[in-house]
This record gives sequence, structure tokens and C-alpha cells, in this order.
Amino acid sequence: MNVERRDGETVKPLELFFDLVFVLGFTQCTALMVHDPSWQGLARGILVLALLWWSWVAYAWLTSVMNPEEGAVRLVMFAAMAALLNVALSIPEAYGDRAVVFAVAYGFVRVAHIALYLLASREDAALRRSVVGLAVSTTVGVTIVLLGAIFADGTAQSLVWLVAIVLDAGEPALFGTEGWTLVPGHFAERHNLIIILARGESIVALGIAADLAPTAGLVTATVLGIGIASALWWIYFDVVSLVTARRLEEAPAGRARNALARDSYSYLHFPMVAGIVLTALGMEATLHHVDEHLDAVRATALLGGVALYLLAHVALRLRNARTLSRTRLGVAVGLLLLIPLATTVSALVTVAVVNVVVWAMIAYETRRIYGDNRYRLRHGLEA
Repeated sequence: MNVERRDGETVKPLELFFDLVFVLGFTQCTALMVHDPSWQGLARGILVLALLWWSWVAYAWLTSVMNPEEGAVRLVMFAAMAALLNVALSIPEAYGDRAVVFAVAYGFVRVAHIALYLLASREDAALRRSVVGLAVSTTVGVTIVLLGAIFADGTAQSLVWLVAIVLDAGEPALFGTEGWTLVPGHFAERHNLIIILARGESIVALGIAADLAPTAGLVTATVLGIGIASALWWIYFDVVSLVTARRLEEAPAGRARNALARDSYSYLHFPMVAGIVLTALGMEATLHHVDEHLDAVRATALLGGVALYLLAHVALRLRNARTLSRTRLGVAVGLLLLIPLATTVSALVTVAVVNVVVWAMIAYETRRIYGDNRYRLRHGLEA
């Protein structure tokens, strides 16, 4: 099989096509939590989301090395997509009748990735050594997921799968980043696009309004839902995504750049996606119960999801700039403290409060923190 190295920074159409199936998986994680609106259901949804995320991360690194659209590589990508579709379709019953189907399909997705990476590293000894190490950790992780699906259920299955993802995702942190290669512009853009696609989960959650009776409360809730989705977009794409991409580009090639990519993107973008999915769950509950208060689980999903999203940004700034975003940290803590109150007022009031808080933070940051540097950064000038 011929493998071509990536020759540019632009994300290929096949990569976007591939990512759409992952987004279906994100949506199914929300469905899993909707069907089991308990603390256990919340934990299960996030755990399955973590397995999906690490699979996506693996392919993001892969396609930053090789061209996915040339030769027979695209056929392997199509086969991985077929397996991934079965993973996504199995998620609502991943702790039930479709656990084994989920695990087997998940294993195929991961094995296809390793096979392609081995081909891409044929002429790069350092990359080949890293891929072999990754193959070992991937095999261990996939085997544990399969064993958990076959021999465990309930809480035991969750614990087994938790061990699998910790071992699998922990390999790059434990054994370093030597040998890996990436194209900074492509890598940053790929993660930017998956955040946008994940944001579509919020729109899907709001789409359930089409099946509900159009009341003034429902219309208000959908408008406020778009307000939250737009605020989360602004919080990341207005400045943060640009700064993060620039730092990756300016980092020295090799270990330093790879470690930055691992921490800033592979690790710290996951809580952003998890926060988006949790927020979508909270919005879906709000649309169904506009005039009622949210229970503790759904209130935690809504306010905790936005807080988790903000905390990921706090950690991202610490990793990249070694400074603390006190504003975002304070807002995140404030939202968490509001969870008990959200269980006593109507869901509509809760969503309105979240809007006021996050948009007030955006206005403060834009005016008082970023200032002229924001304009210069967004227009490609030296800031």
C-alpha cells in the first residue's frame, strides 16, 4: 500500500467526512445520558465519550503525518468509518445488549489506525519506534475494553473501561513524545473543526423543540440556548484558538512541540468537548421542562458543563502561558456554586442566568483584558 506524506496544512475533505461519524458518536453519548438521567448515567456517558475522544485523537495525529486521500489509505479510512458507525450506534446499549458489538467495532477502529501508522513510518525509524510503543498500549487498552464488555456489567464494566482509557491515554505522558511528527497548522485546524462539530450537538439538542408545542417559554428557551452555544463559541474562537495555534507553530519542532500538542490539544480539548456534551444534555432537559426546575443531575450537566468548559481554558492558559485566568476560574466556580439554586427555580431562569454570566465575562475580557491586542491578534499583527 502506497502512503504519501501530508503536503500542506489544510484539512482534507475526507477528514471532515470522517469526523462527522465521530460527531454522531458524541450525540449518542448524550442519548445514553438522556436514557439514564442519573449520576451513574452521567459517568457512563463521559467514560464512553473519553473512549471515542482518544480514538479521534489517534487519527488526528495520524493524518497530520500522512495524506488520507491518496492510494488505498482512503479505503482503510472508509472501513474504519464503517466500524465507527457501529460503535456510535451501539453507544445507547453499550452497557447492555450491544456491549460486545461496541467493543469489537471500537477495537477495529483502533487497529486500523495502528496499521496505517506502521505503513506511514516505514522510512522513519524514530516514528516507527514510537508507533510500536503506541501499538502495545493500544492493544492493552482494546483488550481490556473487550474483556470488560464480555465478562463485566454495570459498575464493574465502568471500572474496567476506566482502567483501559487511563492506560491507553496515559502512554504518551508516561513514555514521552519523542519520534512523533505533526504539521502545526493542520493539527490546530483539525481540533478547531472538531470543536465546531461538537458545538453542533447543542444545536441538535435544541432541535427537539420542533416536536414540542410552541409556547412563549419554549421560544425563549431556544433563543437562550443559542445564546449559550454562541458564547461558548466566542470563548474559544475569538482569541484562545488563535493563541494556542500560534504557540504550537512557534514551539521548537520535536519533543517540545509534540508535548505541547499532546497537552494543549489531545488532553485539554477533551474537557471542552465533554463540557459541550453536558451542556447539550442540560439544554435538552430545559426544553422539556421549561417551567419546572431541573433536578440535581440535569442542573449539574448544564451549569457544570459550562464550568468544565471554562476550567479547560484555565488549564490551557496555564500550560501555554504559565498564567492563571482568574476571570474564567471565578466564573466557573460561581456556576458550580449556583447548581443547588438551579434545583429550586425554573429551568428557564437558570438558562437566562447562565447567559448573563458568560456574556458578562466575555464583555469584561474583551474590553479590559484583551484590549487592542485582541484586534492585532485577529488581524495577524504582532501583539
